[in-house]
Amino acid sequence: MQLRNGKLPRDAVHHPLFARFYARFSVAADLKGGVAAYREELLSGLSGRVIEIGAGNGLNFAHYPGAVSEVVALEPERSLRQLAVRAALRAEVPVDVVPGAAEAIPTKSEGFDAAVASLVLCTVRDLPRALAEIRRVLRPGGELRFFEHGAAPGRALATVQRAADRTLWPVLFGGCHTARDPLAAIEAAGFELGTYRRLRIPEKGPQTPSSPCVLGVARKPFTEG
Repeated sequence: MQLRNGKLPRDAVHHPLFARFYARFSVAADLKGGVAAYREELLSGLSGRVIEIGAGNGLNFAHYPGAVSEVVALEPERSLRQLAVRAALRAEVPVDVVPGAAEAIPTKSEGFDAAVASLVLCTVRDLPRALAEIRRVLRPGGELRFFEHGAAPGRALATVQRAADRTLWPVLFGGCHTARDPLAAIEAAGFELGTYRRLRIPEKGPQTPSSPCVLGVARKPFTEG
């Protein structure tokens, strides 16, 4: 991926087949897999200006609390962005859906009270750069709410994840890398980890490489150390 003047092009991600699959699968997962409840937990208590990284088809929008004054929803994939625009029209808080990639967020520094990363850090091409950008656009003390796939704690599934990431999984699932460690990456980017908990999705039945998840909050320090 070539950068233009240090920035990614407007439609830096183009996965039309995956976008159609994800649009259907994600809705089913919300309704039948309990993911909607995790979205509610993820966004509970937010207020002020929020930036959502990789908004997908906009399933988070219905769960933002009324204290949120504005959501800027970044989505690089054109088909998903069009679905997100429709979801924004139904949201109870103002949502502005914009093109752009996490590695080059098209907003000014320290302009947001919170950032939301929901099942997206596994797909970004440059995770350290994306987290650095998220930190840049947050005000000091601002929160990063995250709900992400993560490396499995057990050796067997972790081995499967690494093998999947080296072969067809990223190709089939929009660039997803299941073996990443979001907690370690968030700390390495200079955030202070708050409370978090590990999840398994689905809770019952066979596990897949994307089953291990983590949901929690981190904060941008008030002072640079």
